[in-house]
Amino acid sequence: MSSKTVYTTGEAAKICKVSQQTIIRCFDNGTLKGFRVPGSRFRRIPRDQLFAFMRDNGIPTDALESSKRKLLIVDDDQDLVDLMVDVFKADGRFEIKTANNGFDAGMLVKEFRPDLVVLDVMLPDINGREVCQRVRMDPTMEMVKIICISGMIEADKIADLRAAGANDFMNKPFQVEKLVERCCQMLEMETAATGT
Repeated sequence: MSSKTVYTTGEAAKICKVSQQTIIRCFDNGTLKGFRVPGSRFRRIPRDQLFAFMRDNGIPTDALESSKRKLLIVDDDQDLVDLMVDVFKADGRFEIKTANNGFDAGMLVKEFRPDLVVLDVMLPDINGREVCQRVRMDPTMEMVKIICISGMIEADKIADLRAAGANDFMNKPFQVEKLVERCCQMLEMETAATGT
């Protein structure tokens, strides 16, 4: 499942808390398995190989587990939520929680402390704009990214959402893969589709 989660030597070094040179040396001498990107000298380390390497060398693997990004999906359309969860889970790099209304979203943001919130604007109780404002009012959550999703497309409403603290906006219906790509860009993660 997480086979397409692949790390650069720099990322692996950060997770293992060693220098990048150490990772490169272990890669080159075969103690850390991985592959080179075809046609380049870039080394890549699959997650399971990195996990095995850390285990074999007594490096705590919780750093690898916690390298997952926390994602909170808020939408009252359960079918769409299930679809988004499936696609993000398949990526393997996300820890996911979901909420179906603004109240639960507010509670979860505080407890779960997500890196990113995918937020439906039209919720049954509090609207997405208000959820944005609540997140932004908490100084400990300034790093949380928010992507609003909605079927409404009035430009002034989108400007409103940005003013309330949304980082991005996507119109429904959208391709969930595109949403994953956008989320990866916002979190400065490599998109799974790119071979870089």
